[in-house]
Amino acid sequence: MQKNEVYEMEITGMTEEGDGVGRADGMAVFVPYTMPGETVRAVIVKVKKSFAYGKLLEVFCPSPHRTKAACPYFYQCGGCQLWHMDLEAELSYKRQKVADCLSRIAGLDIVPEEVVCTRQTTRYRNKSQYPVTPDGIGLYRRNSHAVIPIEDCMIQGEHDAAVIRMVRTWMEQYRIAPYDEQTDSGFLRHIYIREGETGMLLTLVTRERSFPERDALIRAAEQLEFPLVGIVQNVNSKRTNVVLGSENHVLWGKGYLTDSIGKVQFHISPLSFYQVNRFATRTLYEIAAGLAKFTKDETLWDVYCGIGTIGLFMAQKAKAVIGIEVCEAAVENARENARLNGIANAKYYCGKAETIAPRLAKEGCAADVVILDPPRKGCDEKLLETVAKVGPKRIVYISCMPSTLARDLKSLKAKGYEVQKAVPVNMFPRCSHVETVVLLSK
Repeated sequence: MQKNEVYEMEITGMTEEGDGVGRADGMAVFVPYTMPGETVRAVIVKVKKSFAYGKLLEVFCPSPHRTKAACPYFYQCGGCQLWHMDLEAELSYKRQKVADCLSRIAGLDIVPEEVVCTRQTTRYRNKSQYPVTPDGIGLYRRNSHAVIPIEDCMIQGEHDAAVIRMVRTWMEQYRIAPYDEQTDSGFLRHIYIREGETGMLLTLVTRERSFPERDALIRAAEQLEFPLVGIVQNVNSKRTNVVLGSENHVLWGKGYLTDSIGKVQFHISPLSFYQVNRFATRTLYEIAAGLAKFTKDETLWDVYCGIGTIGLFMAQKAKAVIGIEVCEAAVENARENARLNGIANAKYYCGKAETIAPRLAKEGCAADVVILDPPRKGCDEKLLETVAKVGPKRIVYISCMPSTLARDLKSLKAKGYEVQKAVPVNMFPRCSHVETVVLLSK
């Protein structure tokens, strides 16, 4: 098999990233925008030792679940992967993806529950990041750092388009230079928007600390026809692909916004981790609380607690909540959020769980239930060892990456925990990602 050769093939599966999988010349070929049951023609664009990547040219025999993409940028933009299939096929794919990882990686024969899906499948994200480049303001092309200028994104908030137009007009009027990553020059790097119940928080990521034409920007923002709670400057002077720097300056209004999950309110700053789907987050946490089944006599440990969202949501049902987080700013946010809601049975500790957990256990603050909600890379093995030594009755693991989830479940199984139930949640409609909540018992 060589690059630029064209093959006709049947798509028999899908990858974790959402690409269809076919076979040609005895090799697996990954073809984006295809799905099982289809016969397609694809040109080979990259050949590896045991697999290849193809570009879709034609669909000869389409799946009955194939739909016309509602997003005009779908086949260019890398933000979404599944606009070409209907919701039924999307949920089936995501359930199968979780099942495959649990079976293949963790060696479990458990069958995941049906994927839980909320009604909101567009306009669901409360956080968006738009790179600002000499080529325009938009989103990255699939598998590249080339930016596709866009006017609107269908999974982002309904007011994002107006914010982008406002910033673009301000830049053009006052000759504000976009960031050029090739030369490491220019001023504005990203437009970063968060949305909550109180309105929107606009963060502009800049290469320099000085901020030209600040008053003109504020005047333009005040003309928007929806509530903007504040404008924040985030300074990122490093030559890096990481979006946010560590330095924030409030240019106007507040440096945070307020949102709630159920009856619990949260202050969210630009650097705070917060679930991006504000419509499905409560459903996710209710599922986790239902699986945990803790009582007023039990202590909950919220590991990777961030700004305290999960633990505070569950605090009223538990004897005590102990949050552990390595980010000092997040710990301060969690403490502030506890005070904001008058929650007195939650305490937060800054540091690595493998260091703090043994000390807490010796002090008689052992965990009855542990909530794990790590980043996509999953849990550190030392942390899993620590959790197992503490010996909670139940562990609820929340993950957005089935492969690392399965790896960690295999480790916990070897340490004496049995997987009882796995519930996928469609937190990211039209994207290949899926959130999964798993209950383990000692």
